[in-house]
Amino acid sequence: MVATIVVIVIIVLLVALYAGLYNGLVQLRTHAQESWSQIDVQLQRRNDLIPNLVSTVKGYSKYEASTLEKVTQLRSQLENVPDDDHAQKMAVSNELTGTLRSLFAVAENYPDLKASTQYQSLMEELSNTENKIAYSRQLYNSTVANLDAKIQSFPSNIVAKIHHFKQMDYLQVPKETKEVPKVSFDN
Repeated sequence: MVATIVVIVIIVLLVALYAGLYNGLVQLRTHAQESWSQIDVQLQRRNDLIPNLVSTVKGYSKYEASTLEKVTQLRSQLENVPDDDHAQKMAVSNELTGTLRSLFAVAENYPDLKASTQYQSLMEELSNTENKIAYSRQLYNSTVANLDAKIQSFPSNIVAKIHHFKQMDYLQVPKETKEVPKVSFDN
């Protein structure tokens, strides 16, 4: 009788441990997916702001058509990337960020544009959105690190293998943003 109770208790503990490990993996995977969703939301927010920025800049600068076309093209390209292709979405997003920087540099040549309240408001919104994108990327990478660690750790690695949990890829920083900017005070 006592042996039967001990076996039942051990089985119940093992089932509880298994369920806890499985639920922990599911929860981490869900957090990683939610973190990606937050990046997607911020990318869409930026895409929604771009047409207003482009039309505002167009009104002031007639000679920067190639930069404006590139911004518009990349925005359209970003909207057409499949939702599950995170790597492609981030690659296009990084290229768009670089092109937007070029657009901001163009604006420096137009004092009337820089003084425009509409332009300043759009720039502030874009700057806030870029900060939110950066924060969302950090959150995503942290969540993926937690999930990947759990997938590789014993005993949860056994449960992960049984249920086909896969490690997720981190979002990488583009090489261009790692380069040290060249500053020159020569005239």
